Amino acid sequence: MVYRPLFLKLLSALILFGAWEIAGRIPVSYAFPTFLDSVAALWRMIIDGSLFVAYAETLKPLVTGVAISTVLGIALGIWIGLSRVFDWLFSPIFVVMQSAPLAALIPLLVMAYGIGLTSKVFVVCIMAMPVIVLNTAGAVRHTPENIKAMCRSFMGTRIDMLFKIIIPAASPLIFSGLRLGISAGFIGAILSELKITPTGVGDIITFSRSIADYPSMYAAIFSIIVLAVLFLNLLERTEKHLFKGNDRGYVSD
Repeated sequence: MVYRPLFLKLLSALILFGAWEIAGRIPVSYAFPTFLDSVAALWRMIIDGSLFVAYAETLKPLVTGVAISTVLGIALGIWIGLSRVFDWLFSPIFVVMQSAPLAALIPLLVMAYGIGLTSKVFVVCIMAMPVIVLNTAGAVRHTPENIKAMCRSFMGTRIDMLFKIIIPAASPLIFSGLRLGISAGFIGAILSELKITPTGVGDIITFSRSIADYPSMYAAIFSIIVLAVLFLNLLERTEKHLFKGNDRGYVSD
């Protein structure tokens, strides 16, 4: 049964793409192309290199924002989880960031930081960091007291407790927060290109829509989804490698 998860994933993709093809052939809308037309448009963009040029622009704010969100998010989450005072001070900020409508904040970011890379990085961070911080803080806060007591009984220092007890125990939720945060970061990167300046993949989507080239528009969107899925699977495999032997019960399995 080792190949069962892979089989189910392929079956799910086949059902989805089949439904897409059928909906495009009915058609549901004149602006909804078939799956095969979208794949053909994606192949054309790969052959002429336009997709790689677009992603060279899109990945700049995405990678920078995700890296900042990961490092600061985990550090702040651990800090908030360990200190009740910092929990009271900072948790409400990230709760508000997570629930606030991002589209309403983008004009404020543009006014403050212009239409360049800085604003786009901020959009990615606003999308990704709250999820990472809150998941990490919750995981650290709910570390079982019995293993903390065991550490203290063996004369473990606070550093020992943090790095040998709390962080390993919290790692499943921390990685779950990373996966959710990176997914949100992809959304933020594309949203910033659509709302701030049309560059990268956002430019392909905007331009294709303006000239009614809907297969190219859907192909660009599809490429984002594929890249996000590949990246999240890579992160999942990294977690499994780091914590080998610990079955974490992935939803995808």
